[in-house]
Amino acid sequence: MSETVIVVEQITPQVGVTFSSDQGPQGVPGGTGPTGPTGATGPTGPTGATGATGPTGATGATGATGNTGPTGPTGSTGPTGPTGATGSTGATGPTGPTGATGLTGPTGATGSTGPTGSTGDTGPTGPTGATGATGSTGPTGSTGPTGDTGPTGATGATGATGSTGDTGPTGPQGPTGPTGATGATGATGDTGSTGPTGATGPTGATGNTGPTGPTGLTGPTGPAGATGDTGPAGPTGATGATGDTGPTGPTGATGATGATGPTGATGPTGADATGLPVMLLLGGM
Repeated sequence: MSETVIVVEQITPQVGVTFSSDQGPQGVPGGTGPTGPTGATGPTGPTGATGATGPTGATGATGATGNTGPTGPTGSTGPTGPTGATGSTGATGPTGPTGATGLTGPTGATGSTGPTGSTGDTGPTGPTGATGATGSTGPTGSTGPTGDTGPTGATGATGATGSTGDTGPTGPQGPTGPTGATGATGATGDTGSTGPTGATGPTGATGNTGPTGPTGLTGPTGPAGATGDTGPAGPTGATGATGDTGPTGPTGATGATGATGPTGATGPTGADATGLPVMLLLGGM
């Protein structure tokens, strides 16, 4: 058996209330009153602490190296270093071909007479030349010193004897007459074989190094070369792992409770069934 609750909201003090058991059946409970308005939202709690930063991702691969830039201008010439020691004399190279004969230089001063060489073989006797005309007898010169007698050469063929002129009286020694014209030069004999080349003389000492000449002007800088194509970009490095989530901040304070909505209308009172337990709530007593 269900309970029946009777609510007495107002009653005069010391007035009895009698409930009979012959009440009619209990009425249908009243409908629930409308929900009161929602209370205002409480203030937002403080933000939780930031989580620790995750580890840094691995570095991506290095991109390809770009082309080399243009060469810079040439620096100034450094000072000349000290002259190195003279190297040893190299081996004598082979004798070069004989150069063309130079122009004949002026006749040098006559050297002192060398020793008399040995007498060469007598050449064949040439043909007898035609007898020239007898010249006029010149004055007798002074007699020079007698030289050493040389070896007697082979006797040449005797030329035809010219007619003997009359001997004139010896006059006083006159001045020396002019030299007669030189006879024609005989044909040149064959050239003898060339003698062996003499030993090479020692190399002369190396002369001092001359001073360094002035540095030439620097030429104009050449045009800059075209810029090379940009190398391909290196692959993107792997993304670093996500850092741990920071701890949740403390819960904000609970907002104030909203006002209680109005009480719903009381449903009609049903008749109390016989023998139902009754709970009496008396207001104002």
